Amino acid sequence: MLEIAAIDRGCSARTGTLHLPRGDVEIPAFLPVGTNGTVKAIQHSTLRHIGYSLILGNTYHLYLRPGIEVIEKHGGLHGFSSWDGNILTDSGGFQVFSLASLREITRDGIVFNSHIDGSRHFLTPESVVDMQVALGSNIQMQLDVCTAPGIGVKEAREAVELTALWAKRAKQRYLEHSESSRGYLFGIVQGNFYKELRTLSSSLLSELDLPGYAIGGLSVGEEPEIFREFLRYTASLLPVDKPRYIMGIGTPGYMLESIEAGIDFFDCVYPTRIARNGGCFTRFGIVNIKNSRFKYDVRPIDPECICPACMRYSRSYLRHLFAAGEILGSMLLTHHNLQFVFTMMEEARKAIRNGAFPNFKRSFLERFETVDR
Repeated sequence: MLEIAAIDRGCSARTGTLHLPRGDVEIPAFLPVGTNGTVKAIQHSTLRHIGYSLILGNTYHLYLRPGIEVIEKHGGLHGFSSWDGNILTDSGGFQVFSLASLREITRDGIVFNSHIDGSRHFLTPESVVDMQVALGSNIQMQLDVCTAPGIGVKEAREAVELTALWAKRAKQRYLEHSESSRGYLFGIVQGNFYKELRTLSSSLLSELDLPGYAIGGLSVGEEPEIFREFLRYTASLLPVDKPRYIMGIGTPGYMLESIEAGIDFFDCVYPTRIARNGGCFTRFGIVNIKNSRFKYDVRPIDPECICPACMRYSRSYLRHLFAAGEILGSMLLTHHNLQFVFTMMEEARKAIRNGAFPNFKRSFLERFETVDR
């Protein structure tokens, strides 16, 4: 599944290829998030044109609406959404975790009330595997127990142990499905902000010899220094011969930190969410195109970008689209931000192959963190 082509001599950054059923994915890679079977404000054909070959779908949301049985009628999520690339589906554990007042965690699984209509549901490690197989996931995530920052070590340990138990159960159910239909199952390392529990979690999961591993429970509001410390610590515990995935990372700074720590891919709604609100990535930082100072600005968003928004339109026109409430504004900025991130990944891979990633990261962020020109 994983082929490593180069590891940077100055850090843990690595590049290579994920061999997946619906095409290879060059790593490090960013995954656009298609929660409901679509990446908001952009067509799947446009994602393919940019170069994306792996996107994320959300098992929790698709289970509630339209329902797994509807998607099965189309042969899975690929057919339902007309996406011909690879799909990673998350387990729904984080979404249920965010419904603190609407869920109950038991040893058997998670009972929760739908955020849509209040109906009662029960997720188990086995049912989540079955749903992701039905979706046709190329990479599926185990059901895990997410924990909030600031909890005690006892509660965090219980979550680690339960996540490990659920991973074992998930693997057993996963192996009952045919190899051609089940994709790859990833375990999720938890442990909150306790290094000894991160070590325990990675050890318990590594014993299961799963196809890949993810880091959970980071970028949940902690200070950047804490994020960096626990990212690097946890990444160092993961098997070197398996893909490494960190969940919910979408700012250029955090993406580059993750790559430097040896992470292979990551996902986040951030690039597309800010785009729908006028936020644009540029080489000189994030700008809000709705700002009045762009009313007469005839420049492109970023003169180095090759997306349609930058090649064809001015900042002034894009600002007008948002001021007028035109949907095209969100579509163009979404394309722009995803093109920006894709190009950044291409440059990161080149820097790793040249053994120059730390310098690339430093110069990229020095420029990115300046005031927009």
